[in-house]
Amino acid sequence: MLSKFLKRVFGSFGRWFLNWLASSDVTPNQITCIGLVLVLVNCGFYLVNRNTFWLGVGLALSFTFDSLDGVIARRQGSQSKFGGYLDAIADRYQETAAYLVIAWVNELWPVVFFVVTGSLLTSYNKARTAVEIPVDNKGWPDLLERPQRMWILCTALILDSVVPVPAALGGRLLTVTLVALAVLTHFTAAQRFFRARRKLLTASAESPSP
Repeated sequence: MLSKFLKRVFGSFGRWFLNWLASSDVTPNQITCIGLVLVLVNCGFYLVNRNTFWLGVGLALSFTFDSLDGVIARRQGSQSKFGGYLDAIADRYQETAAYLVIAWVNELWPVVFFVVTGSLLTSYNKARTAVEIPVDNKGWPDLLERPQRMWILCTALILDSVVPVPAALGGRLLTVTLVALAVLTHFTAAQRFFRARRKLLTASAESPSP
C-alpha cells in the first residue's frame, strides 16, 4: 500500500513538473546546461564534506534532472542536432567530473583512470564509426552504457558507508564497484569495437568498387 501511494504521489508530481517545464520558457539546451552545473556543484561540495552518501544522492538527482532535456525537446517539438550534440558533450563532462573528485578525495587514481578511459572509449568507438558510415544510435545494445554506469556509481556512493566489504576486496563498496566498472567499461568498449568492425566491413563489402 505504501509503495503504491508513493508511486502515485511522485508520479503525479513528476507529470506536473514535466508539464510545467514543457510549458515554460526553459529550453532543452538550458536544461542540459543546468544539469551540468548541478553535477559540478555536487562535486565541489564533495571536495569539502567528503560524504559519499550526499554525493550519491546529489548526483542521482542531478542526472535525473539532466535526463529531462530530451523529454522536454520532444514535448516542445524543439529537437535539434546541436541539442543532441550539446547533451552528449555535457554528459562526458559530468561523468569525468564525478570520477575526478572521487579519485581526488579517496586517492583511487589508478582504478579511476581505467574507469574513465573505458567510459570514453565506449563512447568514442561508436562516435568514430559514425564518421565512416551512418549508424543507428539505438542499434548498439552493449553491456554498460552511460546511464547504467552512472546509476551503478550513485548506488555504490549511497551505500558505501553501510554495506560491509571484506578487507581482502578493498574494504569498501565504492572501491569494489570502481574495479568492476573498470573491467566492464573496457569490456563494453571492446564489444563496440567488434560491432563497429562488423558494420564497417559489411559497408565496405556492399559499396561499389571505385
